[in-house]
Amino acid sequence: MKTLLIVDDEPRTRQGVKKTLEAWSAGRLRIETAASGVEALEWMEENPTHLIITDVRMPELGGLQMLERMSQAPTKPVVIVISGHAEFEYAHKALQLGVVEYLLKPLDKTKLIHSVEKALELEEDRLRIGRMEKLLDPKLLEAGQVEAKYGQHVRDAIAYIEGHLQDPIGMKQVADHLHMNASYFSVLFKEQTGMTFSDYLTRKRLQRAKELLAQTRMPIWEVAEKIGYQTAKYFIKVFKDSESVSPTQYRQQVSDPEETIK
Repeated sequence: MKTLLIVDDEPRTRQGVKKTLEAWSAGRLRIETAASGVEALEWMEENPTHLIITDVRMPELGGLQMLERMSQAPTKPVVIVISGHAEFEYAHKALQLGVVEYLLKPLDKTKLIHSVEKALELEEDRLRIGRMEKLLDPKLLEAGQVEAKYGQHVRDAIAYIEGHLQDPIGMKQVADHLHMNASYFSVLFKEQTGMTFSDYLTRKRLQRAKELLAQTRMPIWEVAEKIGYQTAKYFIKVFKDSESVSPTQYRQQVSDPEETIK
């Protein structure tokens, strides 16, 4: 369940927004309130928060100052700002801080609900992107960006690897497929990709394993088979040496929404 925090020092506004969104969400959101920026920051230290609706002007700590203090956090909620003042300075600063909507009081209920829907969609997109980034191998990503510069032999080798990940292939098999001397192929591959053939193949297999772990409920032994490992035990060892977690732990991390917001 997503958590929405309403931050406003005016009790009438605070409760009015909460009542409107509770009726609209019909229990789909956890909706909490805070009477100041200081109270909100303290609450967020102990509670994952997906969306904040905050007033700009509040005693002690205004809404924008609160957001500035949150700017160094590893993960940030999506933010909607509300204000009784149509001041350019506030709106400009809000945009700089990544605010997705700037609403003026008195609040139109329809606009408020539309803004919350838009903000939650954006939060879901951020979550999805965060999960996808966990799947990417930086060295493979870098190699893919310059693949067009590789020679034909190396491009053919990469295509062969892609099509035979679940087979117990090795460098000699690929070199033979390309009608090349294995030693020469080894040097050529390392020279162009910056990785040994063995390292590249392992990274490709683990990249595919991450996708299967994140996107399916396939048993670990089957994931191992799908990427060319004959035993789950060896796959688990290789995966743990590379990622510092077991395949099961990795699956829990990427499938748990809370992992990306705590």
